[in-house]
Order: sequence, then structure tokens, then C-alpha cells
Amino acid sequence: MPADDIPAAPVAPPKTRRLRKRTDEIVDALKATMIKHGLEPGDRLPQEKELMSQYAASKGTIREALKSLEVQGLVRMRTGPGGGAFVERMSERRAMSLLGNYFFAKQITIADIYALRKALEPIVAVSAMANIDEAGFQRLEDIITVYDHPARDAEERWAQRMAELDFHTVVAEYSDNALLSFQCRFLQRLLKDLAVCRDIYLHPQPVLRQRGIAFQRELIAAMRQSDAAQVRQIMAAHMAHAEEQMLTLQAEVEQRFIEG
Repeated sequence: MPADDIPAAPVAPPKTRRLRKRTDEIVDALKATMIKHGLEPGDRLPQEKELMSQYAASKGTIREALKSLEVQGLVRMRTGPGGGAFVERMSERRAMSLLGNYFFAKQITIADIYALRKALEPIVAVSAMANIDEAGFQRLEDIITVYDHPARDAEERWAQRMAELDFHTVVAEYSDNALLSFQCRFLQRLLKDLAVCRDIYLHPQPVLRQRGIAFQRELIAAMRQSDAAQVRQIMAAHMAHAEEQMLTLQAEVEQRFIEG
């Protein structure tokens, strides 16, 4: 839809005492406009002067609102002829990066992450059953082959640990609940990025993962049979086992540090 044909979403009239900044109100109104009119990445918002008129706002206020949308990853500003504010779609990678930055100084622990994984992973696996196809099952089987044998060196050991998490990322991709899927994949990303986890993954001691692989093969079989109760039970046991393994490895790493 041409930018000039997009009617403005309503903005609350100015008040003497504001609970919210005018800029924030305009940001919310522009978001509502993008959703209401189904604007796609690459579509242009109305020009600055048009926005000033629509929202009875100064140039500085409009620019601040557009800058806020740009920082949020929802628009991209272009300068020069044909420039303006263009709709962007925030990638999952960027969303997770921003959320990860929020938790950067929060001292998240392995136990914190698994408290949520134990609750959410069984649910996301059940929700994936209706959507996963043979290609999806093959992806899971192929991932298992990455770590079903001892690592030859540190590089392969690292790749195996990442692949173990990728297995669960693929399961979550097939969930029909976008919010649940994102939460599970974010927790998996935390396990890849958390400093204490990186120390564990670099630990030279071989990892006993055969029980974990057994859980994963049992999970695939139960998902093929659309057995929700079994899927939920297997994943819950798998997560409890994974937490136990991670906490044991963490204790070993910390002990090596003390002794080192």
C-alpha cells in the first residue's frame, strides 16, 4: 500500500500531565499502523512531514519516534532521494541477542535454565508432533550422528556439544506455538553462550552421552507414533538427566580450577 494512502492510527490527544512520553505514544501508533495495514519488509512509512501532520508533532518528536523504531529493529532509515523509514522484520537472531544482553549481568545459572527447560521442553515436543514430517525426523537422526561417537579432537568435541542442543532447536522449530518455541530456543542459545557452559563444553574429559542419545531415539519413536504421554515423559526424563550431567561437569570444572 502506498505510504500516502495509509491512514494514521489514533494517538491520544496531548494532555497537560502525561503518563507517557509523546514519542512513545507515536511509536505505539506506528506499530499499530504497520500491523493493521499488513505492511511488509521494504514498505515505506509516510514521509516525515506527513507524520508530523498526522500526529500533530514536531519534527524532533517524529524523528525520535522513528529512531526508536529503528533501534527496536522494526524500521530501517534510508537517506537521500527516495529515502525515509522502511519496514523491517526483526530476525530471531537479533531478538535473542537483545534479550541475551538483558540477562548478561543477571548471573543466570545452569540450574535456572534447566528449571525452565524441564517445564517447557516436554510441552514443546508434544506441540511439535502434529507438524514434524519425515524430513524433520531425518534432520533429528542426522544430528544424532554428529555425536554418537567419541570426539577426535577439541574442535569436534565442541561441535558435538553444539549439535546436542541443535537437536532440541529442531524439535522446537516444528511447534505450532511461536512463543513457546522461541522460549525453548532462547534457553538453548543461553546454554551455548553462557560462560560457565562454554567452560564445560571445552572440558577435555569425554562426555558419557549414550543415555542422552537413547532418550532422543525414544523421543523420535514416540513422536512418530503421536504418543503425547510418552513424548512428554521421555523429554522430562531427558531434561532431568541433562541437568544432572551439566551440574556434574560444572562441579568438575570448578574443582579443576581450584586445584589448578
